[in-house]
Amino acid sequence: MATRTRRSQRRTEALSRERIVKAAVELLDAAGEGGLTFRALTERLATGPGAIYWHVANKSELLDAVTDAVVAAALTIEPAEPAESAEPAESVESADSPQEKIRAVALGLFDAIDEHPWLAAQLTAQLSRSPWGPVTPRILESVGRQVRALGVSEGSQFTAASALVHYILGAAGQNAANGRDLGSDVDRGEFLDAASKAWQELDPDDYPFTRAVAEQMREHDDREQFLAGIDLILTGITALHLPRG
Repeated sequence: MATRTRRSQRRTEALSRERIVKAAVELLDAAGEGGLTFRALTERLATGPGAIYWHVANKSELLDAVTDAVVAAALTIEPAEPAESAEPAESVESADSPQEKIRAVALGLFDAIDEHPWLAAQLTAQLSRSPWGPVTPRILESVGRQVRALGVSEGSQFTAASALVHYILGAAGQNAANGRDLGSDVDRGEFLDAASKAWQELDPDDYPFTRAVAEQMREHDDREQFLAGIDLILTGITALHLPRG
């Protein structure tokens, strides 16, 4: 009896919260939120439900922990060194600049949401349901600290950081939804080509702009377009919210 107890304790100790979260991410990636059950989790971890409940009380707590872990990993990405440029040295932003750090945060979240199809919905739920939980402050701090470093006036920092966070999560979520809805069997180039041709055939009097940008839509790169949106917001923040000398 004592031997069985010691073995059970060792299994519980070996089954860390980190291992549970990692297995839960794998289940979510493979089958979505519906595939994440405690039965599936116990099978994947080769343990009993009691050992899992020792670390997480319920599925809601597990989803919160999984979301926070994925976001935390996404936000550890360092900005890349800027490519060589013919521009004067003083006009090239360093990898340590607030702008580049904001782009790194944005791309880290963009790629995480693209890699994990379930993440966008969980982020939306957590930001609206429990903004006091770990995820919202983690994202806001990563962006807001750089907004402050830009020199944005104190009274405008929340507005500027919120605009960036809303754009990042909204655009990244929409991109992930587009990929999920198309499915792996649909060729992206062929899909955009068909959409572009359909736009070009619209009535020129009713849709002059849509027809004009049809070719640009066909050729756009999702990540580059996403970063272009970040740059537009940063330009607006710089123009509107930095103290004027």
